[in-house]
Amino acid sequence: MTEQHVVLVDGVAGYWGGRVAERLLSEPDLHVIGLDTEPPRQGSGIDFIQADMRNPLLVELLKEEKVHTYVHLAFKDSDRPSESAFEFNVMGTMKVLSACAEAGVKHIVLKSSTLLYGAQPGNSAFLREDHPLNAKRNFGTLRDLLEIETFVANFRGQSPEVKLTVLRFAHILGPTVDSPLARFLRDDTAPMLLGFDPVVQLIHEEDVVSALAHAVIYNVPGTYNIAAQGAMPLFKLTGLAGKFPVPVLHPIAYLGESFLGPQFTSIDFDYLRYPCVGDLQRMREDLEFKPAYMAEEVVREFAALQKQKAAAPTLSPQEAEEERLRAIIERRRNLRQQMAGGAPPRPRPRGQTKADTMAESADSSLYEEKSQ
Repeated sequence: MTEQHVVLVDGVAGYWGGRVAERLLSEPDLHVIGLDTEPPRQGSGIDFIQADMRNPLLVELLKEEKVHTYVHLAFKDSDRPSESAFEFNVMGTMKVLSACAEAGVKHIVLKSSTLLYGAQPGNSAFLREDHPLNAKRNFGTLRDLLEIETFVANFRGQSPEVKLTVLRFAHILGPTVDSPLARFLRDDTAPMLLGFDPVVQLIHEEDVVSALAHAVIYNVPGTYNIAAQGAMPLFKLTGLAGKFPVPVLHPIAYLGESFLGPQFTSIDFDYLRYPCVGDLQRMREDLEFKPAYMAEEVVREFAALQKQKAAAPTLSPQEAEEERLRAIIERRRNLRQQMAGGAPPRPRPRGQTKADTMAESADSSLYEEKSQ
């Protein structure tokens, strides 16, 4: 019987921690432990430990449970930077990484954002993972993520024995996630900047969960941009989403943002003015991850669900169920068509490096040549 690797996921009472932990439960060679100050929803089946990730005894817990991989998803989102969120997010992450290094944890997985590159007029068409992180620190939780990534960069040099995977996700959209982009598209009065139409990347909420689980299962260290194929101009995105644009001169928009902040717009206007598009080569070639949803599919599904919610009072329960199933059938049909167009790369066994995979392929080719 193969020994199970122990994976600890913190924040399991939250949106991302709970979903990722449940996804990992289906892996037979993983034992999943959930950590949070509150229990996850009933029936999740997670081996739950009720504790704060900042507890000084975290090192002892990690050693006692022989944790191999730590998935850090405990994070407090806030519309504006706050000291309480900073203490939980930044100081909490520092304590978690330090505890992992001291306890001998082999692999850590973190969730981050491509928005950290910042939206600027001089940005190249595709920003690689080594591009400087130039995001502003006065909007939402970007300040906290910037501080975390700065600490992560130093941690890599101080603890090279710990494999560290950082997944930077584009704008997240989906039927249940409460993201800045979802709020922006749901708000019919949210303004847009007159004369600007930047290219925008996004990712489906299900692909966020899949990418985090993929990083755990295949044990691939490094930093990766994660986004759906098919980045599109902002006005096309809003059109597909059924959002009527309210164009505003950018000086007026920035003035409103400075006074009202998230009450005026859920997305910093820089990202509605300039491009911020991550390069996906490392995602495809090194991480070997392919999102199931195309970008246009993500937006069309969101728009269909919003329309369904608006029409819900006029739909019978049976009609509403038919609409939901129709959307699922369409998505699965599109996914099969994508798969038929080209087989995805064969997943590596967990712990195997890309060089190992290439060596295996070369050995197989050599064997085939000799046998002919």
